[in-house]
Amino acid sequence: MKSTSALLFASTMLFAAPAMADSPNVVVSIKPIHSLVASIMQGVGEPSLIVEGAASPHTYNMKPSNASALQAAKVVFWVGPGLEAFLDKPLDALSSGATVVELSEAPGIEKLKFREGGAFEAHDHGDEGHGEEGHKHAESEAAHDHGHEGHDHGHGDTDLHMWLDPMNAKAMAAEIEKTLAAADPDNATAYKANLDALNKRLDALDAKLTETVAPVKDKPFVVFHDAYQYFEHRYKVRVAGSITVSPEVLPGADRVSQIHAKIKELGATCVFAEPQFEPKLINVVIEGTPAKSGTLDPEAGTLDAGPDLYFQMMEGIGTSLKTCLSSAS
Repeated sequence: MKSTSALLFASTMLFAAPAMADSPNVVVSIKPIHSLVASIMQGVGEPSLIVEGAASPHTYNMKPSNASALQAAKVVFWVGPGLEAFLDKPLDALSSGATVVELSEAPGIEKLKFREGGAFEAHDHGDEGHGEEGHKHAESEAAHDHGHEGHDHGHGDTDLHMWLDPMNAKAMAAEIEKTLAAADPDNATAYKANLDALNKRLDALDAKLTETVAPVKDKPFVVFHDAYQYFEHRYKVRVAGSITVSPEVLPGADRVSQIHAKIKELGATCVFAEPQFEPKLINVVIEGTPAKSGTLDPEAGTLDAGPDLYFQMMEGIGTSLKTCLSSAS
């Protein structure tokens, strides 16, 4: 399947090469979304990425180069203010002439609410102050007005790690293609061909992940923060709890004690850290328990940006789960 997609992308590149210099300036917030945009733009142009390397949107600070990119942008894709809060005001100040698309509002997206209580910490829903005006938005359900006066983004109760379900990725990809075709009609045929190839890859990925995690889907595990609900919902794996919901705030001694007790109660399981934060407390909470430790990378911090990143990230999560949970006694 990958080779078929690669051939289709290559043919699209030949078709669209003459328009390369005239492709729109496209800016994307985070790596997983950037990968989807890059797939649809292959052969036409390359989107710019804001949160590069191992940085996390939860703790990111804007750079001068990011501001310059936003000022020059014709199209900006992001998930939404509940995830990339650092972008909310800069989008208003720097991208007044751009089409700004909030992909968490794309048609067909399945939304899940934050989990609270039990083994999951309460989430801070504070989403005040995210009012913007003056953006030029795509004429679609995904692009909507950020009016100043008390505008409710509707993200207070919604978990925005929605790209961790390939079916949501397909919904986002459809909105990306629609937006790019409207902004750059000369390359609409190339965008559509790339979308068709991407959808085939996403369907193949979904089937592969289902097969990968099937042998271990009934084994409970604990994650660093509750970012995996969409993966869990799609593939029926068992996330038993999180160490902290807010990655920028490490849990206190009482919470560590609670997680330690929960791990012991669960018996054989795994506790997964994340490379962006590398919490040393993982060894503390698994000490004296049969649990193993592993690493999951839901924001692709360790991967190189590009069209293949989304697939590498998702396959990596599936493989890490299978490897750790299979080794747990």
